[in-house]
Amino acid sequence: MILFESDYLEGCHPAILKALQDTNYEQTLGYGEDSHCARAADMIRYVFDAPDASVHFLVGGTQANATVISSILKPYQGVVCAESGHIHVHETGAVEHTGHKVLALPARDGKITAEQILSFVQAHHSDFSREHMVQPGMVYLSFPTELGTLYTKEELLAIRQVCRDWEMPLFIDGARLGYGLEASGCNVLPKDLPKIADVFYIGGTKQGALFGEAIVFSNPALAQDFRYNIKQNGGMLAKGRLLGIQFETLMNEGLYFKLARHADRLADRVRDAFRAKGFPFLVENTTNQVFPILPKSAIEQLSAEFGFERWQGVDEEHDGVRFCTSWATPESAVRALEAAVRKL
Repeated sequence: MILFESDYLEGCHPAILKALQDTNYEQTLGYGEDSHCARAADMIRYVFDAPDASVHFLVGGTQANATVISSILKPYQGVVCAESGHIHVHETGAVEHTGHKVLALPARDGKITAEQILSFVQAHHSDFSREHMVQPGMVYLSFPTELGTLYTKEELLAIRQVCRDWEMPLFIDGARLGYGLEASGCNVLPKDLPKIADVFYIGGTKQGALFGEAIVFSNPALAQDFRYNIKQNGGMLAKGRLLGIQFETLMNEGLYFKLARHADRLADRVRDAFRAKGFPFLVENTTNQVFPILPKSAIEQLSAEFGFERWQGVDEEHDGVRFCTSWATPESAVRALEAAVRKL
């Protein structure tokens, strides 16, 4: 069985294992106060052209999202996001658990627009009973989205302007950030993100690390006392150097982006294989997630050899499914899938 369910099914890149082994007996300070975390943070500042950014390392995406959002919002505020946003549908109410409402907007292909956000915020602030309602206090986006689609730089800048006009921080979830930045047609560069987002994070768990996300505050005011929030939310890893070492390795010589390119190019081949057979897609994208719409008979046939996710029903005879490549997907796995699709 060849698995394409997700991009965190494998362990980690061999270079990370070697780095962890080579440093295993080093004695370092705990809780992220070690030289590896410091060097990893410096490397991130350099790669993303954010010399004044405050960088923090947490274990996972849900933990990162809930900790960042709860640290920024006032008690009566909520976070605006797409209805398909991870914080809305796949985090078991983690944000609500911190006491903040998720304010979900209708999304098209996983994306919301500056116009939508502006209309929503204006409607709230012009409502005479607004003080009886949750106030929109920040905006959350995913790059790529849950459907593997991408915001253009122009779309992000427009959203950024609305956020500035209404003094709402913009937070970008980058759990699959590399897969987005390396996707065909993407016009967003690493150096653009600190200029657009007040805070974003660089996903490691889905991109070659054993675990870990690097949170980057480009707005230093929001980072004040953030370590208190990390500790209070159970995110301050005692052996914090395990996170630093991994991001040191991923940022070294562009490994993070090389791994992302590998997954994206293999996903392009998977996409082309389904397209060549005339299958439509739930959404068109160029990242590492592929969403073909298949007859249920074809799904059963492919399920005998491959693991993949049934994403949503389309009609009585068809379902939308997801095939996901990763930083570690071997070319042989994609060749086998291409051959199987040709036989459908």
